[in-house]
Amino acid sequence: MEKRDYIKIRILVTRKQHWKKTCKERNITLTNLIIASVENRILEDERKKILTFIEKQDNIFIKIETNINQIARVANTQKFISSKELNYFQNQLKTIIKLKETQNEVFLKIFSMLAK
Repeated sequence: MEKRDYIKIRILVTRKQHWKKTCKERNITLTNLIIASVENRILEDERKKILTFIEKQDNIFIKIETNINQIARVANTQKFISSKELNYFQNQLKTIIKLKETQNEVFLKIFSMLAK
């Protein structure tokens, strides 16, 4: 869609300077700042930060899964794992499952916000 219309607003010079400074810091346009604020949307720079955060979280869980596989290989190679180690390992797995479920709930909320 081609943008053809303009809206003129009167604001204090200091407020305009503050908005422009904010835009420069966030690397966004003044138009995007105003539209996102009026329409209650997430700003583009915030969207990028959220997606980066999600990617980092995913990488953390990939590392955890790799560690779990390494522990399983050691247990299979030795054909033995003590009951104490097994209980500890199972408790850690339960914690990871709960964290992953919580993370997925948070991600669903974030994705619904990003879709706006």
